[in-house]
Amino acid sequence: MTQDTHGPQRAAARTDWWRDAVIYQVYPRSFADGDGDGMGDLQGVRSRLPYLSDLGVDAVWLSPFYASPQADAGYDVADYRAIDPMFGTLHDAGALLRGAHELGLRVIVDVVPNHCSDQHAWFQQALREGPGSPLRRRFHFRAGRGAHGELPPNDWESIFGGPAWTRLPGPGEEWYLHLFAPEQPDFNWDHPAVQDEFRSILRFWLDLGADGFRVDVAHGLVKAPGLPDMGSTGQLRLLGNHLLPFFDQDGVHEIYRSWRTVLDEYSGDRIAVAEAWTHTPGRTARYVRPGELHQAFNFLYLTTGWDADALREVIDSSLDAMRPVGAPATWVLSNHDVVRHRTRLGGGLARARAATLLMLALPGSAYLYQGEELGLPEVTDLPDEARQDPSFFRESGQDGLRDGCRVPLPWTAAGPSYGFGAGGSWLPQPPEWAALGVEAQTGDPDSTLELYRAALALRRSHPGLGAGDAVDWLAAPEGVLAFRRPGGLVCTVNTTNAPARLPAPGRALLSSGEIPSHDGEFILPPDTTVWWEA
Repeated sequence: MTQDTHGPQRAAARTDWWRDAVIYQVYPRSFADGDGDGMGDLQGVRSRLPYLSDLGVDAVWLSPFYASPQADAGYDVADYRAIDPMFGTLHDAGALLRGAHELGLRVIVDVVPNHCSDQHAWFQQALREGPGSPLRRRFHFRAGRGAHGELPPNDWESIFGGPAWTRLPGPGEEWYLHLFAPEQPDFNWDHPAVQDEFRSILRFWLDLGADGFRVDVAHGLVKAPGLPDMGSTGQLRLLGNHLLPFFDQDGVHEIYRSWRTVLDEYSGDRIAVAEAWTHTPGRTARYVRPGELHQAFNFLYLTTGWDADALREVIDSSLDAMRPVGAPATWVLSNHDVVRHRTRLGGGLARARAATLLMLALPGSAYLYQGEELGLPEVTDLPDEARQDPSFFRESGQDGLRDGCRVPLPWTAAGPSYGFGAGGSWLPQPPEWAALGVEAQTGDPDSTLELYRAALALRRSHPGLGAGDAVDWLAAPEGVLAFRRPGGLVCTVNTTNAPARLPAPGRALLSSGEIPSHDGEFILPPDTTVWWEA
């Protein structure tokens, strides 16, 4: 890996920091263990903030750390204003926020508004009060179909497999809706108390110092009136894009307009990011119209394979959709729900590195998932007894293998958990990860970690990287992408298995592999991306 970080510095930090931010997802249970119990925690995250600052990211997104029975790794929240003891205390959360801000890092916290835990105080009281209780209207309780109410109220399926309804025990009891696990009852967002409660939750975390929110299942809050049958679609997938009566309903936008009002009450440009699965970029763009949320994850990009034509199409469609609403496109390759892109794209480390430089060259904001900067592969051979993904224990639904991207990070080359913590790790780490840890890669100019550091430094300094809404495509051989960004940067990407000959667009700045020699023309190796000063 060769680099040249020469380039003018940006004049001044803008208030709309989120338009070109690089945001790093921390999965707290797998990032760093501060108390030695084998489980990552907020104290551990705080201790590693200098690493994230040195990496060059702008913000940290924390997956859920709320009080929870952990039926779905914290996405089943029992108390939205409390920290689960496994992660620490509210004091730890406040200290983490202050520590991040001292380093110039912003912090985005997960908010889970579609559903809560079945141990949430509201749901528990609704169970105690029984059918007809006003509190049950805060959820979706319904009588069953059939002569004795023995059938679910409709044919909706859980994303985790099986029916989306569970019947409570007892004569005459009702069914309740859960689009995910039975331990995760869905809120009824038609109820004013639900809307009031979440505006209060947002203010609680904003008052504590959070810089924004990642909105879990942002497309799922509102269900079609009357809860109509969905018809046969085959088993639903978390990454699916079926047109469904419980996803991407128009009513969600009124909720997010209300949320934007709350965010705008606070100084510092607080933001919200939608996890919204939709079937077109245009539908996704509706979540980031003026007066709604700030960003939406680009899952169409994440699910696109390593193919030049497909990538160009999704890049163009993403930019075209966001431009009319004035929102930045976002780009992401990995997260806590999908196979790590080193493995998923099928070309090993070289292809993963090339994909990263392509993503970081695109206009808008980019999301990184912890460990991708180390080139970590998916762990595909976890023993069954170690797995904790709830869908693994159901007969159908997701493949149940999300644990493979959640294995705790290696920091050092030795020790029982390679520096993750003194007490081992909650999921077993492969022995070959010793060579992939932060300690092993730091200072090695050919390492993936140093590639990320160099790329993020250039992204901050070069006027042709970061915010924007367009790319200028250049002529290139079959299977090669070449585009120019305003500001004098050209990106060339070879997605094929054979070398490609191209005209050299200028001076090479950074390459995912060896920068080829060039004098008028150059040979771009397979699975390689190069940034050029043009």
